[in-house]
Order: sequence, then C-alpha cells, then structure tokens
Amino acid sequence: MPVRQLLSFPNPVNEKAARSVAGGVVVLGVLTLLTQWWWLAVLLAAGFALRAAAGPRFSPLGWLAVHAVAPRFGAPRMVPGPPKRFAQAVGLVTSTAAAVAALGFGATTVASVLLAVLVLFATLESVLGFCAGCWVFGHLMRLGVIPEETCEACNNLTLRQPEPRAEPQPQSERQPEPQAERQPEPHAERQPQPQPTP
Repeated sequence: MPVRQLLSFPNPVNEKAARSVAGGVVVLGVLTLLTQWWWLAVLLAAGFALRAAAGPRFSPLGWLAVHAVAPRFGAPRMVPGPPKRFAQAVGLVTSTAAAVAALGFGATTVASVLLAVLVLFATLESVLGFCAGCWVFGHLMRLGVIPEETCEACNNLTLRQPEPRAEPQPQSERQPEPQAERQPEPHAERQPQPQPTP
C-alpha cells in the first residue's frame, strides 16, 4: 500500500466515533492532571499525531472508538473529514506543548493550563458534539486561509447529510382521499309504444 494511502485521513468520518475519541482524551487528560504523571501527556501527543496522520488506522484509541464504542450508539452520522483532521492537529500541538513544558522545562503550571484547555474542548465535543477545532476550521475557510477545495462538503450543505425521507403517516392521521362524484348514467329515452287500433 502506498505511503500516501496509509497516511490518508478518512473522509467522511463517523461523528460518533470522533466523539468517542474525545471522551478517551478527556479520561487520559484528567488522569494526567490528577496524578501529575506527565509522561501520559506524551501518550496523548502520540495519539493525536497518529490520528492526524492517518485517522484511526494506527491509533489504539481511534481503533477502539471506531470498532467497539461508536457502534453501540446506533447508525453512524457522517460528517466531513478535513475539519476533524484539523482538530486532531490542534490537539497534537496543545498536548505536545504541555509535554515539553512539563518534562523539558519543569513548567508544570503551564502544562496544567494547556492540558486543562484541551480537556475542556474535548469534553465539549464528547458531551455536546461541539468541535472547537472544526469551528475554527470553518472560519479559516471563510477568511480564505484554507482553500475551499480542501473541504467541498463544508460549503455544500447538501453533501453533509442525506435528504430526510418522508415518513409514512399512521393510518389514523391519513386524510381520506376524495372520491370522484359518480355521474348519473343517462337513461335511454323511452320510445312511445304504439297504441292498438280498435
């Protein structure tokens, strides 16, 4: 398989899987903040790097979210992939900065603030479905910083969600179909019977 294909990000992606990944980030981030085990921040950064590069293909957390967690929440809800990839890149920068600050410079306060911000936005996505990175991505597209062809579905609303299907109405709510009025059949005119002659 070519390297380009190995490092391709899925498009579209299942939003339920993305929210499951965000939930895993929240758990790992909170654990790091509570224990101050800053080597966990390295694991966070490595996970973001793998997902930003190739989606869930090489990420244990991504694989678990796609194949084990997301299917339990019903049918997938597909959304454009490029904004999600951008969000993973933002998470990579933030978690890497936290790991470097804590392990490289001993600035655990700075690392804690960075990680707390990451946990906050991951919680918003996991619980409320609000992807802050995707929101920033959309604004950068409107400003022309990100070319429009990067995400065609982000501008074309018809490509985001399938058209809703009309649900059949219950029998009780169906309006009776008007019946065509029956026209009276024309009667053949009766011919006068000849009177017998006396």
